[in-house]
Amino acid sequence: MNPLKQELDINNERYRIIVSVKEDYLDGKLSLKDGNRILKEKLGTCTPDEFAYAEQSLKGVYKDEEILDKMDDLLNLFDGVLMRAENEYPENHPLWVYLEEINAVEKVAVEADELLKQDKFIKNPWLGVFDSLAQWRTHLSRKQNQLYPMLEDHGFDRPTRIMWTFDDAVRDAISASYALLREDKYDEFLVSVPETLSKLRDLNSKELEVLLPTSFKLLSDEEFVRMSKNDHEIGYAIIKTPDLYVVPGINDSALQLNQSGSTRDGAVSNEFLNDLAGLLSKYVGPVGGAPVGKEAVLDVATGKLTLDQINLIFRHLPVDLSYVDENELVKFYSDTAHRIFPRSANVIGREVKNCHPAKSVHIVEEIVEKFRSGEQSQAEFWINKPGLFIYVIYTAVRDENGKFRGVLEMMQDCTHIRELEGSRTLLTWDQADYVGDGGSEKSLALKAAESVAEEPLAVDAGGYVHIDEKTTLSKLIKHSPDVVDYLVSLNPKFEKLKTPMVKVMAKVATVKMIAEQRGDFDVNDLIAKLNAFINNNS
Repeated sequence: MNPLKQELDINNERYRIIVSVKEDYLDGKLSLKDGNRILKEKLGTCTPDEFAYAEQSLKGVYKDEEILDKMDDLLNLFDGVLMRAENEYPENHPLWVYLEEINAVEKVAVEADELLKQDKFIKNPWLGVFDSLAQWRTHLSRKQNQLYPMLEDHGFDRPTRIMWTFDDAVRDAISASYALLREDKYDEFLVSVPETLSKLRDLNSKELEVLLPTSFKLLSDEEFVRMSKNDHEIGYAIIKTPDLYVVPGINDSALQLNQSGSTRDGAVSNEFLNDLAGLLSKYVGPVGGAPVGKEAVLDVATGKLTLDQINLIFRHLPVDLSYVDENELVKFYSDTAHRIFPRSANVIGREVKNCHPAKSVHIVEEIVEKFRSGEQSQAEFWINKPGLFIYVIYTAVRDENGKFRGVLEMMQDCTHIRELEGSRTLLTWDQADYVGDGGSEKSLALKAAESVAEEPLAVDAGGYVHIDEKTTLSKLIKHSPDVVDYLVSLNPKFEKLKTPMVKVMAKVATVKMIAEQRGDFDVNDLIAKLNAFINNNS
């Protein structure tokens, strides 16, 4: 029996009926009305996992694009048949968190509905709405880097690839509407909002009706515990950061972490180191009659290093690295503190094409194909935004015999490098934007503020600065570059504000967003703390 079919406990006869009706409808042999009637007569009802498994099983018969274009019709085909999932999960369970976020964003959407009914257009309330909606990319990022890879490990990959395309459509729609709002193109903005909300709600409906209930049935508690831990690394949208998901006997120690509100420094790094030691022990063999440990000295190409040293080198490189082997499986990425884009340990062992949205998969496949054939050896890309220049280069990895062994991706924030002029031949201790430099975070913060053309914080006649929930991070940094370090002192989760992407997010991240997404602070409490800090340091 198909392993996925067995895990979902799919009944053969019911499965054949569902697939038959889906295929006949897609082939034009059945109308929407007739197909719906047959399903009601022969099935009565259909569970979310039955619907999802039938979609997965169309693989090889229909292209993803065909299913994507017909997805809404396929859902209509099952109108009155597809059972509505209860979506009840234990508190702090990763799926419970998804549900909390969906409920929270629906409240934001309702607020937008009400604003659309107003006779007069007022910009500030809309900015509040889209400050919240802009966070939704974090919800989508967790799905793509966490939930999808785990489902794909179980052979459930087609529905996730299709949903990724819907994810991108929602993200792009929110970004486009928000851009129109910031550019004061009010008429175009108001026209765009209903469609943006429609796409958001449609995607959330698909999550609630199919994705979440199927995931709950397919994945184990061990997987959800691991997912919860990695979810915290990526972050959350709109809601406050939940506690870790705790299952007695699996991660009892997490209960103590939840109660203390913090994690041990270096826990992720140590876990990675131990995993690396275990992996190398399989191939390098025992050293001195014992498995390879992190202090064991290994012969590398041009030297001798311990696993601990190897790990430290990768973590301190001024670039981000990812390696995909000759089988097109993601094998490694460097877990640097300055990482430009989020990564999750769940991508390890995953097909590289499943790590990218559908619209860019063909580019990935072309790079691998031309590298494998020897036709090409490098491909470069770059992202150029105000105050930020990201350089990406893919290099073919070949052994000493010229055999293709995979692809190495290097990504670097080159903003500072592009700004260099003249020559420097003497040692100078300034605060340059070197990745890993002790003063780089402050310089990065200054660059973030300088890259945004906006008014500084208002100061009253008494010289007192007033901050509110809509004050942007860039304004805070422009007034006091030390504010990022202060936020980190309040909660280590604010370390994310020291990554290169702060130069992009600073202009849209408000105090309210920061409080809700990263700090577990009541927004008014955070405003009071920031007001005190800013005014004491002015």
